[in-house]
Amino acid sequence: MAWFKRKDKGIQTPTEEKKDTPKGLWYKSPTGKIVDTEELEKNFYISPEDGYHVRIGSKEYFEILFDDNKFKELDKDLSSKDPLKFEDKKKYTDRLKDAQDKTGLKDAVRTAVGKSKGEDLVIACMDFSFIGGSMGSVVGEKIARAADYSLKNNIPFMIISKSGGARMMEAALSLMQLAKTSVKLAQLADASIPYISLCTDPTTGGTTASFAMLGDINISEPGALIGFAGPRVVRDTTGKELPEGFQTSEFLQEHGFLDFITPRQELKNKINLYLDLILNRPVRA
Repeated sequence: MAWFKRKDKGIQTPTEEKKDTPKGLWYKSPTGKIVDTEELEKNFYISPEDGYHVRIGSKEYFEILFDDNKFKELDKDLSSKDPLKFEDKKKYTDRLKDAQDKTGLKDAVRTAVGKSKGEDLVIACMDFSFIGGSMGSVVGEKIARAADYSLKNNIPFMIISKSGGARMMEAALSLMQLAKTSVKLAQLADASIPYISLCTDPTTGGTTASFAMLGDINISEPGALIGFAGPRVVRDTTGKELPEGFQTSEFLQEHGFLDFITPRQELKNKINLYLDLILNRPVRA
């Protein structure tokens, strides 16, 4: 059995001196495709082989949509309180602090105004990395204030949804945001100011039940999960077997819930083309 025993140990590196491959150099898509992270970034965070759209946040969407990544952030210091003194395994205030330290964000949405293809645009973009993109009082308030800014300055409004739903730590206060944001969007409609809703992966819960589906035009990225409740809850409620992929953006477009699906690299051109047409502006290349 000598062949199982290595006599010549060769050069041995002590465990404490071994180097691991630095994290973040490669990304593996759900279909198993491997892509260099630098290439992924240059390709709008889309896996080039299978077209998989990697989840991104407000930082990346602002880079994609605002000219030269120049914008003015609105209400950037607004942060949540704990009026209900919620405590489960952890205090809500501690959860908030942990999320803020981890993400560098104040809450699950950022709002900003800037130029997109030379024209003013207000964008509210949700961040799933902050407590699952959950919708609490600050999310509703910042969206409402951004809508007010659009209304006051007659600027088109866009919301990029990415959310797990209402924030349970704020209970009924969270649910009130559905009505508040819906009222503000109705005011924009009365003033004939366009509102674009972009549903990204995932868009679920109270977000779907309010502003995510109230756009003058509702659009999505390919393969996004969009729905109110999970498949098991829907099946148990309706008592019916559900078709495969019934909560994908492609299924929803086929059944009339979405106007169109656009790859991320075409997003800036597509939304500005729509705004040019609806506002009777000269169509730009």
